[in-house]
Amino acid sequence: MIKIRNIHKTFGQNPILRGIDLDIQKGQVVVILGPSGSGKTTFLRCLNALEMPEQGTIQFENAEPLSVDFAARPSKKAILALRRRSGMVFQNYNLFPHKTALENVMEGPVFVQNRPLEQVKTEALTLLEKVGLADKRDHYPFQLSGGQQQRVGIARALAIQPELMLFDEPTSALDPELVQDVLNTMKSLANEGWTMVVVTHEIKFALDVADIVVVMDGGEIVEQGSPQALFSNPQHERTKRFLQRLKTA
Repeated sequence: MIKIRNIHKTFGQNPILRGIDLDIQKGQVVVILGPSGSGKTTFLRCLNALEMPEQGTIQFENAEPLSVDFAARPSKKAILALRRRSGMVFQNYNLFPHKTALENVMEGPVFVQNRPLEQVKTEALTLLEKVGLADKRDHYPFQLSGGQQQRVGIARALAIQPELMLFDEPTSALDPELVQDVLNTMKSLANEGWTMVVVTHEIKFALDVADIVVVMDGGEIVEQGSPQALFSNPQHERTKRFLQRLKTA
């Protein structure tokens, strides 16, 4: 289990996160919804310290437990250990433009984890096959569609063998006809038992795949529950307003 407690984050004088608490069980898919500016992406980035909260703790409770207390100004070693627990898939791909798909997937394991080159290459080829891009191994990002680039990004995140996969609106930058390939890849990962936190507006994906849906607004979690219960009978007025806007969008 991953225990997240009392995460606070401000930018200047503006509070962005106001004490977020969340438990994530191994193998769960957690979908985070909420209006723009609600703090969703900032919270996701705090989970692997791409954004540094001013206070709060993140604990991985497993065979190799890890606890990071941000109020205590954790060491670089502790932050690196936290980052190695999760793989991040970004909204805008963030692939290295001068590297092929295969080289992008190999980058982290080789240069960050110092793992053997041939072993990493074999694993990277397997991951590209998993996301349906084995035939694109030698293509550069400019030779790939947006959906293909995003699937390379997913393979790259998987390559570091994380315990937690983080997705920041992974389909929002894609043309509509490319969205489904990425969602299908994510569904396959969920079926394999990967622990995932997904910021998205894809309601059907949440209904099909999520174990828990979390609704954020104003830097707080206003409601959470199963997708079936939350979408059919939301309890909080802010949740009702947000879901109504999604239906009419």
